[in-house]
Amino acid sequence: MSAESHSLYFQNGEGFLSASINMGLPEGQTLQLDTMTVELFLDLHSQPCRAVYLFAKKANIPFEYKKVDLASGEQYGEEFGQISMVRKVPVLKDGDFILTESIAILMYLAEKFSTPDHWYPAEPQKRARVNEYLSWQHKAIRESGSKIFWFRAMVPLLTGAPVDQERMDSAVEDLTSSLTIFEEKFLQKRSFILGQDISLADLVAIVELMQPVGTGLDVFEGRPLLGEWRDRVKKELGESLFDEAHHVIMNAHTLPQELEDKGMLEFLKPRLKKLFN
Repeated sequence: MSAESHSLYFQNGEGFLSASINMGLPEGQTLQLDTMTVELFLDLHSQPCRAVYLFAKKANIPFEYKKVDLASGEQYGEEFGQISMVRKVPVLKDGDFILTESIAILMYLAEKFSTPDHWYPAEPQKRARVNEYLSWQHKAIRESGSKIFWFRAMVPLLTGAPVDQERMDSAVEDLTSSLTIFEEKFLQKRSFILGQDISLADLVAIVELMQPVGTGLDVFEGRPLLGEWRDRVKKELGESLFDEAHHVIMNAHTLPQELEDKGMLEFLKPRLKKLFN
């Protein structure tokens, strides 16, 4: 991993300060961080990583941001393998405690740092509604949205052939169906999934919907209810933070060249062929 420099976010009473830390300390010296600071291993190309990053910053959680460059294959390196045998991001490290899976990480952060109740409510039925969405979305919006991202942005370059139109149409149809369920069941006419307040459910939803948008497919077009919800989420998070987290995915057209520059294209081709054949 890129261990020479990381970003540390910590509370200063009013919000967060961000600093680049030189990790090349003299032998025998260690960097002393607040015991409440957690390490988050992330790459913001990843939807789950963006959810964790947005939550940690918006909820004033002190954390050290350690970038894992997926385009360089750092997740397959020995150093990251010692942290997580799963070799996926995000990963949370809290002292000797290591946690994978974004939903588990979000819940852990909410409980450990006693974040405002609206994020992950203590009231059983409200919490159940958040859990309901989080349990549903990964085989619905996430699955079809991720397929569309790979079909539109990556697969033609990596395989040397266009994606079969029938498969593309099927993925778009699946996403369209999921968006309808999202609007009619989970959102309805409320401001957010739980009502007047944003929650982890909204956070996980927005990062997934922005993934196909990064390839030029505007999933909000023709869906005013969905578009208005997106605008409220963006305003609640803060436009600057929202845009910061989504900058890399909104420039997804540069990812193939980045992979080529880093020598990862040939490495990924057989993996993708196996995945999408």
